[in-house]
Amino acid sequence: MPHRVAVLALDGLLPFELGIPARIFGRSLDPAPGNKGGKLYEVVTCSVRPPGPVRTDSDYAILVEHGPEALATADTVVIPASYELGPVFEEGKLTEELAAALALVRPGTRMVSICTGSYVLAAAGYLDGRPATTHWSSADHFQRLFPQVRVDPDVLFIDDGDVLTSAGVAAGIDLCLHLVRRDHGSAVANEIARRTVVPPHRDGGQAQYIHRPVPEPQFATTTAARAWALGRLERPILLRDMARQESMSVRTFTRRFREEVGVSPGQWLTQQRVERARHLLESSDLPIDQVARDAGFGTATSLRQHLQAALGVPPTVYRRTFRRASADTP
Repeated sequence: MPHRVAVLALDGLLPFELGIPARIFGRSLDPAPGNKGGKLYEVVTCSVRPPGPVRTDSDYAILVEHGPEALATADTVVIPASYELGPVFEEGKLTEELAAALALVRPGTRMVSICTGSYVLAAAGYLDGRPATTHWSSADHFQRLFPQVRVDPDVLFIDDGDVLTSAGVAAGIDLCLHLVRRDHGSAVANEIARRTVVPPHRDGGQAQYIHRPVPEPQFATTTAARAWALGRLERPILLRDMARQESMSVRTFTRRFREEVGVSPGQWLTQQRVERARHLLESSDLPIDQVARDAGFGTATSLRQHLQAALGVPPTVYRRTFRRASADTP
């Protein structure tokens, strides 16, 4: 049976964020030969009240066809942001109807928030003593209201196992793609990213707020250097060589790169090499030593260390987990 995702629509919701889970999970298809093209997730949208209209932050309402009972059947619950959280936002307390709805969630269900949906998870006690994030503009208020939560205001999302939180708006896309990648491997996640026309992978630790996400016309960008590096990940890449692609000094290039991408050139290169290694482990039978060389890590030991740091598993375990699911994926 497909993994069932229940999206909780609260009054004052942002329609864009409400649609993210349906777009990402709902379009994720099984690549396995015996069930190729089958849906991997079933997505339902529900309210804390019986089926009916739910107000949005725009000039229209959304008709939700499921009541809170849908939460009792969910494997994953996603809570997008809302601008009408009332006591949740002001006092850190759930309303009676919201508390009653969340009481229907089965133990062990994966809980996910997008943007300020994290306030609901915190008020319900899911984040006590755990790391979490929210939109950067709300982080200070969130920390004051929920001092028991370990708030990180700088990251795109945090995966703490069965509870995951993300920053604002587009970071919800990153988190949902991360969950697809975690559940079914990078081949499935990359395919849905291509269909959605979004970057297939932004690491959770990437900065939320980049001071110059779209460079002003008079400033040179680092796009050419990144394209150059992606074409030669298997070779040694020095910072000065990347800077040379943009005719910049190393110091200027490093500053511009961080302003545009949100991480240092070295961190970005490691992320891209981990992604290359994941793809090779899922889609080929290459020996681990060869995967390490082709991804630019040089040795199996280096690959093992980086994959363990990024994913918490060694290459052999990762391959064993996802190889079957992606065997038939081009």
